[in-house]
Amino acid sequence: MNCPQGVTVAHSDQTPRVATAAEVAKLAGVSRSAVSRTFTPGSSVSAVTRNKVLAAAEQLNYHVNMLARGLSKEASRPICILGGKLNAPYQASLLDQLTQKLQLAQRAVMVINTAGGEQSADAALKQTMNYRAAATIVLSGTPQASLVEKCLESGQQVILINRMGQFEGADHIGIDYTTTMADAYHMLTRAGCQRITVVSSSEQSPSMVLRERKFLEAAELSGNQCQLLRPGPTTYQTGAAIARELLAGSHRPDGVFCVTDLVACGFIDVARHEFGLAIPRDLCVIGFDDIEQASWGGYQLTTFAQPLEQMVDAIAKLLDKDGDAHHGEQNLFLAPPVWRKTVRSGA
Repeated sequence: MNCPQGVTVAHSDQTPRVATAAEVAKLAGVSRSAVSRTFTPGSSVSAVTRNKVLAAAEQLNYHVNMLARGLSKEASRPICILGGKLNAPYQASLLDQLTQKLQLAQRAVMVINTAGGEQSADAALKQTMNYRAAATIVLSGTPQASLVEKCLESGQQVILINRMGQFEGADHIGIDYTTTMADAYHMLTRAGCQRITVVSSSEQSPSMVLRERKFLEAAELSGNQCQLLRPGPTTYQTGAAIARELLAGSHRPDGVFCVTDLVACGFIDVARHEFGLAIPRDLCVIGFDDIEQASWGGYQLTTFAQPLEQMVDAIAKLLDKDGDAHHGEQNLFLAPPVWRKTVRSGA
């Protein structure tokens, strides 16, 4: 193989090696600084030089070491995402939209799954600090408070999703649950429901606690009381199990608010297929999150949609702010109702 300008290319039986900027400069016939300027946005370099460098870089399969640059430029440092139960439908949708947005902004992402326990997550978090992560985004759910505190203590920007009121100095992205849960309660009462039950979660994450509290407050303001149950984790199986218990009793509810769609789906399946109830004629059910399954033909679940696109856009804007301008900012969004077929339109 002929190698221009004296640049050596490894034979096929050799271990592939990452090309250096010096080799690109040699092949292109330019200085090392010209290569650096070519790959630095806004730097001055002639069109001729730029074309030479880009052609050489493509031939050598050269890529800029953005991690090394990130050590000195905050905008190039990776973003850490901290979350648990990332396979849950809502978390997976949020993670998908968030990583796509960050990728378009050319930000590297490091994801830490806290489901493996605090010790495992703590070790991974230390890696992000070694890589000088510019910010940590904490997803809703139950990542340990100690992990969030370590991020704040390190001087990182911390953005919390659906964890309002926690951790002074962090930025917050959340839902206006006062308005949203009042809407949920009144949807059930307008449908004529008189025995309303809230099926919440034993996990007691910040968002779950707010949903149940604000729903009960709305009922109290109307002079009514609702039954609150925390039968287990926020899973399909929990919804199914509590439906078997509730619907077998003599005073079964005629309206149910489930704090997540996944719980609601389990509840609906048991109500229909094991107790033969017609929804919404015999029982009204409301969920929360508007996961993909909520729209499936077997559920057609009336729910509330978390505005993921708006929330992700707000996170991107917070990441673009410089210095201390981002500390302690709060962004609240309404979760609009999504009417389907599990709540009657009126009494």
